[in-house]
Amino acid sequence: MYLVDTNIWLERLLEQERAEEVKYFLDAFTSDNFFITDFGFHSIGVTLCKLKKKETFLQFVRDSFTDGSVQLLYLQPSESPLVTQTIEMYNLDFDDAYQYTAAEKYDLEIVSFDTDFDKTERGRKTPQQILDSLKQ
Repeated sequence: MYLVDTNIWLERLLEQERAEEVKYFLDAFTSDNFFITDFGFHSIGVTLCKLKKKETFLQFVRDSFTDGSVQLLYLQPSESPLVTQTIEMYNLDFDDAYQYTAAEKYDLEIVSFDTDFDKTERGRKTPQQILDSLKQ
C-alpha cells in the first residue's frame, strides 16, 4: 500500500512533465491501495486554489474520495514530537517529516518525486519504479 506524496498528485493534476507516468501508476491499482495525509490533501487544495484551479481540486476530491477509495490519514497533535524527531534524524523539512512519520505509523511505502526521502531509512519509490517492479 502506498502513501502518495503531494508532488505525485500535483504532477497529474497540473499535467506536468511526468503526468503520464503518474496516470499509469494510479491506473495500475484500485484506489483503496492509495493513502494521502491530511497535510498533503490540504496542500493540494492550497496549491490548486492559488492557481485558480478550484474545479480541478473539486474533481480530485470527487475522483479520489467520493467515487474512489483513497484513504485520508492523520497524525494526532500528540504525535508532533515524532515529526520533529524525524526532522532532526533525517534533516527533512516539516512537510517531508510529516509524510515520513505517517508512512512509518501506517507502514506504507512512500511514492514521491522528492529525493529528500532517499536519505531516510524507509526511502521512497517513483511511480515508474513501482510500475517496473510489477513487470518482474
